[in-house]
Amino acid sequence: MNERPSVGLALGSGGARGFAHIGVLEVFEEEGIPIDVIAGSSMGAVIGALTALGRSANDLKQLASLFRRKYYIDFTVPKMGLVSGKRLEELFLMLTKGEVLDNLDIPVSVVATDLNSGERFLFTDGSIAKALRASISIPGIFVPVRSGDHLLVDGGVIDRVPANVVTDMGADLVVAVDVSYFPEAPSTSSIYDVIIQSMEIMARELVKAKKIEADILMKPIVQATNAVVFDDTESLIQQGREEALRHMPHIREKIEAWKGKRS
Repeated sequence: MNERPSVGLALGSGGARGFAHIGVLEVFEEEGIPIDVIAGSSMGAVIGALTALGRSANDLKQLASLFRRKYYIDFTVPKMGLVSGKRLEELFLMLTKGEVLDNLDIPVSVVATDLNSGERFLFTDGSIAKALRASISIPGIFVPVRSGDHLLVDGGVIDRVPANVVTDMGADLVVAVDVSYFPEAPSTSSIYDVIIQSMEIMARELVKAKKIEADILMKPIVQATNAVVFDDTESLIQQGREEALRHMPHIREKIEAWKGKRS
């Protein structure tokens, strides 16, 4: 008989705002709450996979401080995207040491969107680097990833915060982290801004139609942050910390309530 509920994290997409996930994970570490399963879309998938590989929140903070757009943008002749993504996949290969999802101690599901079928595509085995490269492929910016008959783009297109995936993975307690933010007067000064804002609007409308089903829903982003600008990591991580600390009493209540039902 389990002594505690299995805890699952659903880490949402949001570009640079996904660094807030690191602050959430840091609080989980400090509070001694283990994580049993993870599902992630886009940047949430990156943070989740690295966590499952054994990277501590402090490791992730150091990586975040070094992450700059110029390091992974490799422009190509526009056909299906402005950026080929080869440099980014090489970065993921280095960070994951070529590991596969099958070998992770913490099961991870990486969410992508299949352009051919219009359905959600889940990576649960195979190359972590390839899965992450697919999950972060913002349509129009990154060239999609081919996997068999599938043509894959950003997981946030179809499932911004994959809480249902975590439930399907067997979690008793589902904690979802939504790093979206919808500014009233967004900046649209570049093609990146136009594409990202289009995705944000689409995601906002999707949320209206499909509620995020989770026991705990965190929304850490409290101020406008450009999803493609990676130079405000400290503030984003701190926002994640503050939101996790705010929800921690509720999480502990849920854990104790679960134990009470089993006693």
